[in-house]
This record gives sequence, C-alpha cells and structure tokens, in this order.
Amino acid sequence: MIISASYRTDIPAFYSDWLQARIAAGSAVVRNPYGGKPSRVSLRPEDVDGYVFWTRNARPAHGIFDALAAAGIPFVIQYTVTGYPKALEQSVPPLKAAIGDIVALSQRFGPRAVVWRYDPVFWSSLTPPDFHREQVAGLTKALRGCVDEATFSAAHIYRKSRRNTEESARHSGFTWRDPGPEEKAALLAELGAIAADAGLKPTLCCQTDLLGGALEPARCIDAERLADIAGRPFKARQKGNRPGCLCAESRDIGSYDSCPHGCVYCYAVERRERAKTALKRHDPAGEALLPLDPAV
Repeated sequence: MIISASYRTDIPAFYSDWLQARIAAGSAVVRNPYGGKPSRVSLRPEDVDGYVFWTRNARPAHGIFDALAAAGIPFVIQYTVTGYPKALEQSVPPLKAAIGDIVALSQRFGPRAVVWRYDPVFWSSLTPPDFHREQVAGLTKALRGCVDEATFSAAHIYRKSRRNTEESARHSGFTWRDPGPEEKAALLAELGAIAADAGLKPTLCCQTDLLGGALEPARCIDAERLADIAGRPFKARQKGNRPGCLCAESRDIGSYDSCPHGCVYCYAVERRERAKTALKRHDPAGEALLPLDPAV
C-alpha cells in the first residue's frame, strides 16, 4: 500500500516527530473524516510500497526521508511553492528557503523524488495573470534540473475557502475572483508552456475540463514514479479521490483542520484558529495525529 502523508494536512512541516514515532511503532490510527470509526494503518516496511508526502516545508522531515532511503522505501515529495503574498499565505516559508530546500532534496535523493506544485492558481488583485506568468517563469528557472514535473491547478472556491478568502480580503484590502473556465484554461495553458519550455513536464491536477496546450493530467499518487525510484515494479490500482483524479490507491494518515499555514484558499481547513488549536492539542506520542475525541 502507498501511504499519503498527507493531502489533509502538512505532516512534514508540523507533525514529523509524530510520523517518525509511528513509523518506528509500525502503525498509525487514522480518524475517518466523515464520521466513521478510526482505523489502524500498517506502516511496517513489508506493508508499505512507498510514501507520498505533501508539504510546503519539508525541512523538519529530512530525517524521515534519510531513514526511508536507507531502508530502500521509495518516496515522493509533492512540494508546493508559489511565493504568494502573506495576505494569501500567512506562514509558509520564504520563497528563497523553499527553493533551497527543493534543490537540497533533489541533490540528496534525485530529481524524481520531488514534484513542484504551483497549486492552486488564484486570481486576485495581488496575484493577477502577469504575477503568475512572472512567478512561474522565475521558479522554473530556479528549479530547472532539480525537478522534472510541475503540477498546476486552478483554485476551487469551496464554502470554507470562500469565507476565509473574503475575511482576508476585507482585512488586507485586496479583491479576488473566480473566473470562468475559458479564462482559467487559457492561463493554465500559458503556465504549462512556460514549464515545458524549461524542460519540466506540466501537469494539471483533477481538472480535465481545463486541460490545454502542453498540460497533461496529473497523477499525484504516482505508482510508476515510486517504482522508478525504487528500481523495482509494484502493483497499485488507480483509485482517484474525485472525478478526474488519476492517483493510485493509497491510505492517507492525516486529519483535516490541522494545518496552520494559513492559506486562505485551502480546502482542508475550516478556520486557521481551529487548526492552531489542533496543533496545540497534538500529542507526538499518540497513535493518531489528533486526539480521538470530538473536541477539535
């Protein structure tokens, strides 16, 4: 089984000590996000085909990566770097630090081990189309040779992200919008072309209706990439999380409402204060990421 850690929260940035302890223990207890019973997920080496990490700050997890590499367990780091203003991303690492970390990881584990995500593309007065064009051009130049894929998506404005975005817009004095599919597809195709010109494979996550130009559908849980890194084949069936998702089957060990990065467009956090409270209640020695009571 492939372990996803985690599209529900940033485990490498905030919960690395917990994950390291759970790998040593051989299992983690995972809360069902839809009200079902918690379940136990094996993290024993013989049960894990590989890991996919999702993060905006992988530095606290470097020890985990070293241990997995030493044990011959493949992993891929889905590393989001956008460089948006703080009004949109309140506490992510500085752009220079994030780029430096990707470069260091690529040098240590190879360019196949890291996928750069410019995700999501968000339309606002702080981030108009020219901002995205210039940002992607600069980032592809900085990351060329360190990664071989750039994953994009257009921001999907869920109810919770709409509320958080509107609150931040009032507080910080910017405007934002959710353009129509033609405008989204046109800009995404431009960004994909910039990445392709730099030698990166441009992919689009779960938005097949917006595909165009050089963009290809993304496989964020990519069994073929993991097998390539491992140097051996393994079987994993495709089992996407939503329509248009080409990910391989995996088990996610994270929890929603626990990432305090403060990205206003985030689909996984109801309110940042709630996530900050969850982090305070987190027990690095616990079996589950968050306490298994309904108080969070």
